[in-house]
Amino acid sequence: MDASGKVNFLLWGTPAVLETAADVMVCLVPIWVAITVGLVVGWSWKPRWASFILLGIRSRPRLLWQAPPGLGGRRFWLAVTAVSAYPILKEAWTKFRKWMWPLVQAAEFPPSSDLSVPSSQYEVTDNKKKTLITDEDLSSFMKQLDETDGGPAWQLMMHRSATNINYQAWRRDPEMGPTEYRSRTVLEDVTPTIVRDFFWDDEFRRVWDDMLIYTKTWEECKDTGFMITQWVRKYPFFCKDREYILGRRIWESNNTYYCITKGVPYSAVPPQHAPRRVDIFFSSWRIRAIESAKRDGQLTACEVMLYHHEEMGIQRDLAKLGVRQGMWGCVKKIEPSIRIYQAAQRQKPLSKCAMMAHITSKVPAALLNEHKVMTTSDCSTSVIRKEKHKWRHGYLRWMILGGAVALACGVDRGAVGKFLVFGVARRLGRIGRKL
Repeated sequence: MDASGKVNFLLWGTPAVLETAADVMVCLVPIWVAITVGLVVGWSWKPRWASFILLGIRSRPRLLWQAPPGLGGRRFWLAVTAVSAYPILKEAWTKFRKWMWPLVQAAEFPPSSDLSVPSSQYEVTDNKKKTLITDEDLSSFMKQLDETDGGPAWQLMMHRSATNINYQAWRRDPEMGPTEYRSRTVLEDVTPTIVRDFFWDDEFRRVWDDMLIYTKTWEECKDTGFMITQWVRKYPFFCKDREYILGRRIWESNNTYYCITKGVPYSAVPPQHAPRRVDIFFSSWRIRAIESAKRDGQLTACEVMLYHHEEMGIQRDLAKLGVRQGMWGCVKKIEPSIRIYQAAQRQKPLSKCAMMAHITSKVPAALLNEHKVMTTSDCSTSVIRKEKHKWRHGYLRWMILGGAVALACGVDRGAVGKFLVFGVARRLGRIGRKL
């Protein structure tokens, strides 16, 4: 190394150069072995269409330029290629279509909610309205909030924040059914009633929700606030738009609102080829007042807990990627939109959907008691989990740092080897410090 701090390879001498070259060759041997094995295995297991493509590439110049025009060599080669490739391409397209747009089984609705087809029976009776969304749906939603439903653990997706809004999102993949999402949104300086009306107002939703292109309310119940609503949401260009027939109802307890929304059967709007009907759908909120982030002891903030899942008919990994990319972009529009909605409510009367949000049902006392017991037990369980998580991360931190030190100090295999080991040890040390 010279005075400037750079390594001068001219001063190493012939033995050092040979040792460096040997180290480089030793490092490259596993790479070339892996490439060779990959080529051999890949060619031995190549699909049938690869042989046809290779045959076409080899024979096309001879058929196009060397064959006499009168013999029809070009037409013969194109005909043989088309006949040979058609079943292969058809099979490939069938597999791709099943992977990209998997078939979705229709939701199994209870017999009591079966609606008749004749036009005279399109209107849903009050008794049927009570069976479409019941206390069982509310109980299921409360178990999702308490994490006592027996499903897999939730995985944190993102944690974002902006002015007057804080957002966290989780997801999990159950053994059966679509991916489930859970989120917590905290809005500052807003009341639960405003947030409840904001999410229930379909007319104003089209202002801030770019995907919603059509809404219509088909049924209403003035006693329970139950509604049947039709939504059409815009999807990317490679997918058909999606249609939803949603049943909606709100329960209330001590200024805490449980807003239940799920897919329901409704024969007045039969499924069509486009937009595509989504039968499996469940999206619900719990809206309540909490202490502000200012820590002033005032309940001036509003917490919105969301549980959502739907079978969109799209390949699961692509659906998860699309949801992750568009989730925060949609949520961050809520804060400025709710301020506009709050100001507009003072100047003009409520819409029909927002007025229906004021008709609520009382949460049964049995569910409230069960919810309190579950919440108390879950608090102690979460503390134990946090302690185990903290201990595990501390253990991994010391193990990685110790491995980095041993790797940097215990290996002596020439100049290049030392440089590579030092780089790997430095990366491992950074990972250990982050834990």
